[in-house]
Amino acid sequence: MGCMFKANGLYSRMTVGAVLLAAGAGSRLGGKPKSLLELGGVPLIMRQLVALSGAGVDEVVVVLGHHAQAIEAAIRHLPITLVHNPAPDEGQASSVRIGLQALSPRIDAVMVALADQPLITAQDITALISAYRKRGEKSMVVPRVSAADGSTAPGNPVMFDAALREQWLAGSADLTCRNWREKHPESVQWFETDNRHYRIDIDTPEDLERFAASTGHTLSWPQAYAGTKDVAA
Repeated sequence: MGCMFKANGLYSRMTVGAVLLAAGAGSRLGGKPKSLLELGGVPLIMRQLVALSGAGVDEVVVVLGHHAQAIEAAIRHLPITLVHNPAPDEGQASSVRIGLQALSPRIDAVMVALADQPLITAQDITALISAYRKRGEKSMVVPRVSAADGSTAPGNPVMFDAALREQWLAGSADLTCRNWREKHPESVQWFETDNRHYRIDIDTPEDLERFAASTGHTLSWPQAYAGTKDVAA
């Protein structure tokens, strides 16, 4: 079931499509697929897909690149669209573009999410969708997470109007969500929150250690990677 939002006193349906990025090499984690790291025995990419589904996202495109065969084996049984970035080392912008191209034209809003965020839940996705529907005339909604010291930093996923997707596909190939929001700050609605789920992702062994220290939970590699050089906490 999709998302519902109130407009002019009536409930109208908003169709949401998500692009889930999982094309990275995991080079700072010993060249292992970080989206297959497991929390409680469940791969991070599966946790993301469950969260998106639980929040009522209508359509999900997963962009694969490095480690495509292993990741695809873990999720190909799900009702999602799998696409491959033939040049993932060209950067995140290339994966975003391929994912946007694969989404159907019927969507009203796009969410771009990362496959290596261990704590994102359906409630977090729902909260982002709720912030989006309250955005007014803005084109993009980005979580901005406040820390105990009063500092703030942007998080993920982000969400934007489908019209923006069409602009990106018709224009520069190097646009990413971050680049666009820096060039168009007047069109960005910040979703102010203290929810750290939006800020935590895994890139390095130090990230694994911080995650274990701050949550009391350990991320572990699946058996296929457990015998290789161990960089996990």
